[in-house]
Amino acid sequence: MLSTLMQPETLSIIIGVFFGMTSRIMMLRTDYRQYPTYPHGKIIQVSLGFIAAGLGALVVPALLNKEYTAVTFLALAAQQFRDVRKMERETLTNIDEMELVPRGTAYIEGIAMVFEGRNYLVIFSALVASGFTMLFAWYWGILAGIVSLFISRWFKSGKALKEIADVRLMDVRVDGPDLYVGSTYIMNVGLPKDIKIIEENGMGVLLTPKDKSAKVTLSDLGQRQAILHNLSVILGVYRDSSEPALVPMAKLDLDSGELALFLLPREKDPNQVINIVKGAPTLENAIRLPTNS
Repeated sequence: MLSTLMQPETLSIIIGVFFGMTSRIMMLRTDYRQYPTYPHGKIIQVSLGFIAAGLGALVVPALLNKEYTAVTFLALAAQQFRDVRKMERETLTNIDEMELVPRGTAYIEGIAMVFEGRNYLVIFSALVASGFTMLFAWYWGILAGIVSLFISRWFKSGKALKEIADVRLMDVRVDGPDLYVGSTYIMNVGLPKDIKIIEENGMGVLLTPKDKSAKVTLSDLGQRQAILHNLSVILGVYRDSSEPALVPMAKLDLDSGELALFLLPREKDPNQVINIVKGAPTLENAIRLPTNS
């Protein structure tokens, strides 16, 4: 039994699967996005991670043994994980209909893209660890696997909003029926009871873009909705369904390119509001680089 385990092929597959699974578990967490759910959502993702790790670990030993059909494993993996992306998109879209402040299609597409991409990082970790074990020695495979974990961790998350915009609190004021955050007009509020709620619970945030590319990114409707959703999920929102006047909103100052946010959080913690906005993800499908062009 021990001699079988010490065979180069077997050892490389074991080490590859181990580091592939370790990579997936490192990247798997349920946070303010409330997804994947526990326990079944996590079971699904861990199971898919095991499949990805197995595929990555098998490729190098198979190729070295002239089993060239092993390349088809990667093609099958690509198709399978495209289906994972589709599954996540459909699931989150269905859940989004029940949210008081929806994620929006752009945010959902970004999350689905991340789930697909992380499975490819699992394949990468498994392939690197398995390949170094097979080509050199088991200890080189373990070292390469550890390095691959750091690389996977580096690529796990994208940019945060604090990298493209300065964030500060602004006063919320109601002038007659008109609601403003700073000097930016938000909406018309007609009912006196809604005005009272806004005056008591409303908060305003102003995002100032750091460059011209950031201005275009902040103007994206999907990016704005993602910020509002994060704030509402973490801090709560002072509203119920069928109350359009109490919906958190984001409006752009067309002259300066600044983005004004109107919030009705359950927890009015100014420092936490600033930190949440700064830490909000910059959506990949919202990033624009007109200055590079």
